[in-house]
Amino acid sequence: MATYVGALDLGTTSNRFILFDRGGNLVTSDQKEHHQIFPRPGWVEHDPLEIWQTTRDVIKGALSKSGISASDIIALGITNQRETTVMWDRHTGKPYCNAIVWQCTRTDEICRRLIATEGQDRIREKTGLPVATYFSGPKIRWILNEVPDARAAADRGDAMFGTIESWIIWWLTGGPQGGARITDVTNASRTMLMNLNTLDWDEDLLALLDIPRQILPIIVPSIDREIWGHTRADGPFGATIPVCGALGDQQAALVGQTCFSVGEAKNTYGTGCFLLLNTGTTPVLSRNGLLTTVGYQIRGEKPVFCLEGSIAVAGALVQWIRDNLGLIGSAPEIEALACSVPDNGGVYIVPAFSGLFAPYWRSDARGVITGLTRFVDKGHIARAVLEASAYQTRDIVEAMNQDSGVALKRLKVDGGMVQNKLLMQFQADILNVPVIRPTVIETTALGAAYAAGLAVGYWSNMEELRQNWSVDMVWNPRMSHADRENTYRKWQKAVERTFNWVD
Repeated sequence: MATYVGALDLGTTSNRFILFDRGGNLVTSDQKEHHQIFPRPGWVEHDPLEIWQTTRDVIKGALSKSGISASDIIALGITNQRETTVMWDRHTGKPYCNAIVWQCTRTDEICRRLIATEGQDRIREKTGLPVATYFSGPKIRWILNEVPDARAAADRGDAMFGTIESWIIWWLTGGPQGGARITDVTNASRTMLMNLNTLDWDEDLLALLDIPRQILPIIVPSIDREIWGHTRADGPFGATIPVCGALGDQQAALVGQTCFSVGEAKNTYGTGCFLLLNTGTTPVLSRNGLLTTVGYQIRGEKPVFCLEGSIAVAGALVQWIRDNLGLIGSAPEIEALACSVPDNGGVYIVPAFSGLFAPYWRSDARGVITGLTRFVDKGHIARAVLEASAYQTRDIVEAMNQDSGVALKRLKVDGGMVQNKLLMQFQADILNVPVIRPTVIETTALGAAYAAGLAVGYWSNMEELRQNWSVDMVWNPRMSHADRENTYRKWQKAVERTFNWVD
């Protein structure tokens, strides 16, 4: 009888459930979007109960489509949008407020005060992260300060914090009836509360942000042979399945791309854009605006660390010109529109909708469109939208080359935008390295499946996973050096125009 590994991919805009076979092939899937809530400029929220409902829907949808029985699923892995913060009542499962999404900037004042009183170095040296609105710790502090009843519930021990994987694992394994209270080490490393050396919550940082330790989940390895819990027979699977693998979405893509050796890198083009470089079992602190984060950990082994460059807006910019400007009817249409012109016509778009992430970390920045003339039409705008993701990636690579001391030789890519051949060619051109798309581009979900499958012995080791990886397409650079540097210089000028917009 065939067996499969399940992966829940809990993304920023949608949830998916996918089954993979032993060869790492996608067998069946289902997907459902959830609402993006924007209560104020710069604020971004999700409804946690809607995320739990769509999770149940996609599990049932994928099984229904395929006719595969839940009893044929050997293990379940989870991957998730990172940093998004949920706080809920442990007795009822009711959230105290909407989830605060990783893109949200409401904690800017909290972060400014932290930087003014503590500086960046104290926190960066412990966590590998700068003080920024991006991370979960300031979001927890905001909820405790601003949401009625949250602080009192936290002090009583009734409140629970989790990122999205914690929230869903808790519900899948029982919720108020004994659900597992865990977070994996990759997600914990994105809270600004975990010490990279101890892989535990840091008491000094908890005191600094006035966060009670009792609301936090237990930190566990990403690939854990000690099963955290089983799905309940009365849950969406209708069967008991071991839950034993979890990774933040970008770390999951690293595992799905089998970047297991020092120096291997991948870039994921989704709502945002995230480039991770494997630096081995010793954390490398960045001096050039990157993040130091845990890539993955197998129980009983040292964690593998990464340097990461995080870009807030990539595919979200395509959604913006579709939904807000109406220049296209669907996201795939942007490639044809961009191909209607030979170049960007001098237009550059810097999508600093919520400030700029790596390597700038400027919460005062806001988006700009520069270089507009009467010559420019919607084709040039579309092309500038695509090029923005490639330019932002080069910003990251420049910083990564300096931190690591090793120049990038090739880039593995994944995510929804890698179907766009114009973007991939421009990415190779502006980086001057080959860009490689694998056969299976659902690498985020695949990484979560690999984590769970390794935990239960479905796959025996990392080398077996490497054998599953294969090349679908390669884009080689073909832009001249002079053109590459000239257009990148103009991009850098455009970035400077975003600074100091918010007082």
